[in-house]
Amino acid sequence: MSAAPPRPDDAASVRARVPSRTLLPLPLWAALLVSALGGFVYDLGFPGASVWPLAFVGIAMALVSLIGRSSWAAFHVGLVFGLAFYLTHVSWTSLYLGPIPWLALSILESLFVAGGAVLIALAYRWMPRATRSRWSQLVLLPLLVAGLWVLRETASGTLPYTGFPWGRAALSQSESPFADVVSWVGFSGLSFVMVAIVAGVIEWVRIRGWRDLRTGIPVAALLVVAIVVPSWQTSPTGKLRVASVQGNGPSGYFDERSQGDVLAAQLDATEPILDEPGVDVLLWPEGGSDIDPTRSADAARVFDDLSERLDAPVILNTVTIDEEADEERFYNTSLLWKAGEGAVDRYSKRYPVPFGEYIPDRWFYEAIVPELTGLVQRGYSPGTEPPVFDLDGTVAGLAICFDVIYDGVIWEGARDGAEVYLLQTNNADFRGTDENQQQLAIARLRAIETGRSVVNISTVGTSQVIDPSGRTIDSLPAYEAGAMVTDVELRTGITPSVALGGVIPTLIGFGALAGLVAAGVRGGMRNAPRRSGSERGVDGGTAT
Repeated sequence: MSAAPPRPDDAASVRARVPSRTLLPLPLWAALLVSALGGFVYDLGFPGASVWPLAFVGIAMALVSLIGRSSWAAFHVGLVFGLAFYLTHVSWTSLYLGPIPWLALSILESLFVAGGAVLIALAYRWMPRATRSRWSQLVLLPLLVAGLWVLRETASGTLPYTGFPWGRAALSQSESPFADVVSWVGFSGLSFVMVAIVAGVIEWVRIRGWRDLRTGIPVAALLVVAIVVPSWQTSPTGKLRVASVQGNGPSGYFDERSQGDVLAAQLDATEPILDEPGVDVLLWPEGGSDIDPTRSADAARVFDDLSERLDAPVILNTVTIDEEADEERFYNTSLLWKAGEGAVDRYSKRYPVPFGEYIPDRWFYEAIVPELTGLVQRGYSPGTEPPVFDLDGTVAGLAICFDVIYDGVIWEGARDGAEVYLLQTNNADFRGTDENQQQLAIARLRAIETGRSVVNISTVGTSQVIDPSGRTIDSLPAYEAGAMVTDVELRTGITPSVALGGVIPTLIGFGALAGLVAAGVRGGMRNAPRRSGSERGVDGGTAT
């Protein structure tokens, strides 16, 4: 006896529970092509092309290429996206050291992307089986996909050797309408919002959402909130007059120079502002003094004279040595110098760059690439001091070069009372590349995230002063010596991003993993009685 046809109301109920799909899985060859192109498009959303909407397009291409993939195919599709992005995005690492560090870093980061792609592909497979609801596809699935994306960003920004949190989705948005989101939920939160919006739009298209415009409410609401939410407002407390100097000296690793040449270039660029009235602090960049004044009486007299003429402390950066430790230790150190007192405070770089400022597991890498490891003769040790200086009652937050990409250093400074951030960097080894613009975009987002003004001074530029809204209020052109004297607004108060700190990426990561496991278990239970051939991955692999 044949089954009775379903009543119209039953059919409508089925349609409401089981989403229809118009966007079928791409063939594997097409997915690989879309993924590769997506990686290049994604990079165009970042400085220096700086076409921020293309970051969303790149994310969309990455996600579309993962729909319907088996785990093994997803790994390769993700690897292709990662390579296309990182080989372009960090090509500046090959400028002086050649292709090996560039390829090694790009491949390592791409493996993280590939691992994350497997998890996202599983989410696309398991979540629809677990709920079979149109609204879960429109809400829960995009949130799960976004959480897994951020989980991958967090992992690659932590491991190995303190990680490399460069190229996070949020870092493409420093000049977009979405930038203010970082003051509420930080960089990880903004990445989450970006991917959730893209994934939501994809699902809306897949269920033919234009047939019922109510289905667009979830993603439209998230989009509107992310655009219109203002940055968290901190409280103005006054101004600090900062003199910052870009000496444009021979400060690159392979620049030809004699000892004292970098110091001399900085002094020449500083001379025109020594008669400026009311300066509260003189800021020099990373590596601004190639002679340590704590070990050179002549250099000490130079900084005594600078401090005395300006009647203000000097923040300089140099290489210091701890000779009292069990073995001689080198530090990339910023000193707070006052005339007649010398170095009254210091902060050493928390995160020395692996393979640039030290060689981890040197015995291993010397066996593989001794010609490269031999270039780094001394290794810098990580500092332990608080990332703040007290400037006669005004607390300044600090970060040295790549320290700025590590959330914890910035959050710690704000929690320790920083009213302004004075960031020092040396981009001389990346002249003519996008590295400086990428790092400057991070500094701009840090201003918005913390609600603080940021003075970002480089040895060779581009140096800028950025207000708490992310707006540039003073700058120096790249590769020219110069100085700025800027009245910088001071702020107090803690933004939600700083207050929550690591809670946000932790919740997103664990929530995404828990959601993926729950979807897999529930989906497996629903499909346990029978598993048809249609449930296999389009690439011939099973849904595992």
